[in-house]
Amino acid sequence: MTVSAGDTAWLLASTALVLLMGPGLALFYGGMVRSKSVLNMMMMTFGAAAAIVVIWVLVGYSLAFGDDVGGGLLGDPLQHLGLQDLLAVPARGSADGWLSVPVILFAVFQGLFCVITGALVSGALADRARFGAWMVFVCVWTVAVYAPVAHWVFDADRPGHTGGWLVNQVGLVDFAGGTAVEIVSGASALALALVAGRRVGFGKDPMRPHNLTNVMLGAGLLWFGWYGFNAGSALAADHTAAVVLVNTLCAGSAGILGWLLLERLRDGHATSLGAASGLVAGLVAITPSCSSLSPLGALLMGLVAGVVCSLAIGLKYRWGYDDSLDVVGVHLVGGIVGTVGVGLLATAAAPAGVDGLLYGGGVDQLGRQLLAVAVVLAYAFVVSGVIGFVVDRVMGFRVDEEHEVSGIDLVVHAESAYDFHSTSSGTRSVLGTRPLPPHDPDAMRGSTR
Repeated sequence: MTVSAGDTAWLLASTALVLLMGPGLALFYGGMVRSKSVLNMMMMTFGAAAAIVVIWVLVGYSLAFGDDVGGGLLGDPLQHLGLQDLLAVPARGSADGWLSVPVILFAVFQGLFCVITGALVSGALADRARFGAWMVFVCVWTVAVYAPVAHWVFDADRPGHTGGWLVNQVGLVDFAGGTAVEIVSGASALALALVAGRRVGFGKDPMRPHNLTNVMLGAGLLWFGWYGFNAGSALAADHTAAVVLVNTLCAGSAGILGWLLLERLRDGHATSLGAASGLVAGLVAITPSCSSLSPLGALLMGLVAGVVCSLAIGLKYRWGYDDSLDVVGVHLVGGIVGTVGVGLLATAAAPAGVDGLLYGGGVDQLGRQLLAVAVVLAYAFVVSGVIGFVVDRVMGFRVDEEHEVSGIDLVVHAESAYDFHSTSSGTRSVLGTRPLPPHDPDAMRGSTR
């Protein structure tokens, strides 16, 4: 296949959009936590991004998209080691010339999916995790959890190449990662929340978001980046990308309305946090189904996801697990809604060409989707739990209780997100008094709530 300049330009732009989702998530999560742990929360996103990119280039892409070496379970870990073999322009018709975009660009695009998935998991550990333990976890998790599942879900067979079992043998329809991204992040988050335990004061103290402006800004950046995430997965500037983009817009908008409607009926108020959360819920649900639904189906999918995910976030109080930023309620539950929804709402008129149950397709596709949900959820939960348990025993996942209460930013990073002493420090300096050191914990203690 000849490399297309138009397709390459679109995937370059989409890759940049997916990268933007990382800082967007950092703002989104950072605004949702208390002011004393903002920097730690944002650092978990940035740290995960840096570590995952390195591991993905070294071995992750090979595990996910290398030639299968285990019955559809895993790619050859050494085939694309360091992406060295992807530097040259592939010969037309060769095994590496299977895309209309440079394969090395495709490799990086897929790597950023892993980045956002890993960063999502961190939301379950807000306010209480050691940064070093998190970094160790996410490195092992990339190799042991995300890369194998990406192989199962995304690596389609092609001439001279055998891919993963869910997409090829089962026939799963998952366009952009309802299983590999959303269910994996949610199941992994649930496992880590159980390993780490509850925050001090969980269920008693309010633990309100400290900056809803940042939450809304982060949600807006995620919405913008999601077009690269979903429509970029078409890997071409074509009709499929256009349909996917429209469906993504529809589902995100309907997700907002569904969440706000439930809030208004249940609580009497439609909140900004609800709008941001409903947007993400709708986007999560459309991620696997964006190539298989009509715009009307996408509106229904987003609406249902907004309502169901809003109800699901209350489960942590009923069942007693402390998923700090509702990764389980939004991403796990939303991913299930979207993946199973393909088996119900898919129409053969859409690019995926599959009919769901409500379009006369019977239960066949629904069964395939349900099988994939069950397998991916169980695998991510169990393996993430084992990794988390080992890291906890070796390093300890939790900061000390005293440090959690006083402020994790100061203890772990020796910084405070909001320096309320800057003006007074400057005044003292002018009068000849020694200015306060910028990283003096005592100096910044007053800014920690």
